[in-house]
This record gives sequence, structure tokens and C-alpha cells, in this order.
Amino acid sequence: MNNLVLNTHGESLTSGANTTSPKRDKGLPAGVSPALYNHDLAPTSKEGRTWGSYSLFTLWANDVHSLGNYAFAIGLFTLGLGGHQILMALLLGAAFLFVLLSLSGFMGTRTGIPFPVMSRISFGTRGAQIPALIRGGVAIAWFGIQTYLASMVLDVMLITLFPGLQSLKEQVVLGLPLLGWLSFSILWVVQVLIACWGMESIRKYEAFAGPVILLTFIALAGWIFYSAKWTLHWSAPFESSGKAMWLQILGAASLWVAIYGTFVLNFCDFTRAATSSSAVVKGNFWGIPINMLIFGLIVVILTGGQLAIDGTLIQSPTDIVQNIPNKPLLMLASLSLLILTIAVNLMANFVAPALALANLMPRHLNFRRAALVSAVLGFVILPWNLYNSPLVIVYFLGGLGSFLGPLFGIVMADYWLIRKQRVNVPALYTHDPAGPYHYRNGINPKAIQALIPSSLISLLFAFLPTLQSLSQFSWFIAAGLGALFYWMVAPKGLTYEDQDGEAISVASAKH
Repeated sequence: MNNLVLNTHGESLTSGANTTSPKRDKGLPAGVSPALYNHDLAPTSKEGRTWGSYSLFTLWANDVHSLGNYAFAIGLFTLGLGGHQILMALLLGAAFLFVLLSLSGFMGTRTGIPFPVMSRISFGTRGAQIPALIRGGVAIAWFGIQTYLASMVLDVMLITLFPGLQSLKEQVVLGLPLLGWLSFSILWVVQVLIACWGMESIRKYEAFAGPVILLTFIALAGWIFYSAKWTLHWSAPFESSGKAMWLQILGAASLWVAIYGTFVLNFCDFTRAATSSSAVVKGNFWGIPINMLIFGLIVVILTGGQLAIDGTLIQSPTDIVQNIPNKPLLMLASLSLLILTIAVNLMANFVAPALALANLMPRHLNFRRAALVSAVLGFVILPWNLYNSPLVIVYFLGGLGSFLGPLFGIVMADYWLIRKQRVNVPALYTHDPAGPYHYRNGINPKAIQALIPSSLISLLFAFLPTLQSLSQFSWFIAAGLGALFYWMVAPKGLTYEDQDGEAISVASAKH
């Protein structure tokens, strides 16, 4: 099979008889296909990368402290886990995540390519649309839903400042009050403006939001601890013990990893601009196990403190924020929650669909245009109606989510076990039939053969009541099966060319 290589001038050559270069579009590097390349999909050059360990730490400082994560961790009390058991479950999950995210992150640092392009290695230049669009589709729906949830916090703030707006809550259009439309639109515009300035703008926002969020939740925990007269209820209302307790701890740790099933898949979207692998390790270390320990302590203090105060089991930190008696402090806390939700939405639900759409039509959509398209889609699906429909959440988003574990297993097995990190980066951007990633008409049938059975099994875990007891471990099972099936069918013993993408790279700040 012929492999694409580059001479010292960055011009494409192919080994073998066929030495005809593809037709070059104006403004594109020699050898790349315009249907596979634009500046936002191009590899990032090693010089000028801007994501250091602090940038990656603040990424986690925002995402770990999301309201959804707090609701999940607080919910562990109702399952019979006490404070020390919840901390154990979160730290065990953090250890798994640290390993998985570091392995995923190293791929981006070494190659400089985003997830849709990374998927071309195992799925093929055309087949990569499958994992990219699945990941992007999940993110678009959750972008809209998270914006809607944040808009409800903004509703409270606006009514507090302008009581006359209360009347707008009584007029409903397409399932949402007029005040909700106003709040949702404001937050939608703010997020679009930040995202449309590119990844560097997102990095700066995350760096700003991270300390704000940490200080806000630490202050909230301190206030509750003081209000509870420095006492906490560490025990759950119906605490389990023995084998059942350990199964719940392992199940909670597994679910904690599953929450990040989307992020472990496309973490290279961020680490492609990381300054080094050591920056990834340091950022992940402080951002995952250490930050998650702080998160767990805050969960225990907020929940155990409120139980000590009045015996109430809160559902979310918003329950505490809404009861802050001081109006200025209430506004500051609510503003912090909005800053947090925007930060989480940008990193988890904006970058992936923007790059997926850019990968779908690179000649027409750069990151900015694709981000706007994905934001519009997140608006027109009327996400408040999706959120209020259990069928949509369970069957649509849950069904799509069942593909994430197998996709991760296939991509990771191909990169680490089959190719052993040897990637010809320039060849990922050519439709040359002789290219190593063209496979069969641009699709790797081996990846599809591994994806179908592992995804079907994952769906069974998600929807069959008889497998409910194992559903907590479904992400690990699905990822393991995806990796196993791919390893079984993939050719072995081949020699793979290793070529960096510096010749066709662009500065990370341009992304």
C-alpha cells in the first residue's frame, strides 16, 4: 500500500508508481484534500501552543463542579452511601478518569489533531463522520438543555432585580414562558459570542471562570458549615453496609466515569494545543483527583450540613443558593452559577459539535461558522421540551450515549495497541485511494464490525430491565468490548509509518 510522505519543502510525494500530486486548492498545503482540511481541522504546530497545566486544570475546575455533578453526588446519599463512602467512590472514579483522560490527552498532544481527524485513523477518512457526528449530536442536545437549565437561574435573578417581569412568566409560547425566552436568548447569545472567537477565547474564559467557581463553592460550603454550628451528618438516611456497600461504591465510581464518557472521547480537542505531555499530566492531576477530592468534601459539607441544620436532604446547590437571606449575596451566588454553566457548556457541548460539523463540510464551515450552526440547532430543537420528555432523555440521548463507550474502546485500541502511537498525520488529510487511512472507499470495515456488536450490547445494558443490576458498569463493559472486538478483527504485525503534521500545521491560536 502506498503511503503519503512529505519532502523537505512540505510537498506531497507517494511511494510507488503513482507520483501524481492531487490538485491543490488555493491557500491549502500541497497534498491535502480540500474535503478533509481547513485551518480548524489542521494539526496545531508544536510552537505557540497555549494550553498549559493551569489551562487544563481550570477546564476541570469548571466541569467537575457542574450542577449536574453535584446533583449526582448528592443523590448518592439516597442510595445508602455515607460521607466517607461517597468520597471513596469519587476518588476511585477520579483514579480511573486520570488514567483514561491522560491516555486520551496524550494522543492530542503528540499529533496536534482534533477528535474528528483522530477518528480517521481507525474509522477511515469518510468513516470518521460516524463517531464525530454521534459525539456532536449528543453535545448539541445537551448544549440546549444546559442553556435552558441556566436560564431558570437567570429568571430568578431578573425577577429579583425587576419584579415587574413576573408577568412574563404567565405567558407561554411553544412550551416556554416569555421570561424564559428572554433568559434563554441572552445566555445563548453570550455563549455564541465567546465560542465564535475560537478555542483561544474559550481557554481564556475557562481560566477566568475556574477560580470564581472554586471560591464560590468553598464559600458556600463554609457558610453552611458555620450555619450548622460546625457539625455534619455523615451518615445517609438508610446507610448500606458489607458487600452491598462495596458494590454501590464501585457502581458509583463507574457511573462517575460514565458521566465523562463524552469527554474522554474528544479530550484531544483541547490537548492538541497543550504545551507538552507533562502539562497534560499536571493539569489532569490537579484538576481530577485533587479537584474531585475538594468537590467531594464540598458535597459532604453542603449535604451533611443542611441535614444537621433542618434534616432536609438537598437535591442541588441551587436549593441552598435560593435560600440565601442576603439579596446581594444571592445575586452574586446566582451569577457564579451562570458563569459555571456557561463554562461547562462551552467545553463539553460546544467544541465537539463545532468540529464535527467543520469535519463534515470543511470547505464551507470553519470553527466559527460551525459553532454558530450547532448553536442554532441547539436552539431550534426547543430543548426545554426535550428536557421535560423522559422518553427523549432516556431513549434518544441514552441510546446515542450507548455508542460512546464502544467508540472510545475502538479508537484507543487502534492507537495504543495496534499502531502503538505510529500515525502518519499528513495522510489523514488525503482522499488518495493508496493512502493508509482510505481503507475501503474511506471507511474501515473492521471498525464497523467492532462497533455494531459492542454498541448493541451497550444498548441492551441501557434498556433491558434484566440487566439493570449491571447497568452501572455499562460504560466500562461497552468500552472493553469495543476494544476487544476491534483487536480481534484488526490486522496485526503490520508496520505503520510515523510522520508528524508540522508541514501542514497552523498555530494553535488560530483555532
